[in-house]
Amino acid sequence: METPERNKLLGQLLWDYNIPVSEVEAVLNGEKEFSAHYNREMIFLKIIESYPWFTVIQLINPGEIKYLLTSHTINKLRSASLRQKYEFVQKRLQQIIPAAG
Repeated sequence: METPERNKLLGQLLWDYNIPVSEVEAVLNGEKEFSAHYNREMIFLKIIESYPWFTVIQLINPGEIKYLLTSHTINKLRSASLRQKYEFVQKRLQQIIPAAG
């Protein structure tokens, strides 16, 4: 995904806050712990609640998604259908992406 499109998508996530996209990127990359009151898990939740799967995997690589997509995170999703969808995604990612070791 090209940088301007990526910046637009990340900027739309936190439209109601004046948070620079560079700070959101820094939190997603683990370079910063918080941007305003958002941590990595909270930004990830906003991404998976806001965008379709094919956009999600363009914003975050599948290995990082596997790491971030925990049962704890899934249980925080507001929609039951989204929780069910991401439980399936979690299982598939565990099957197809080898564990770090």
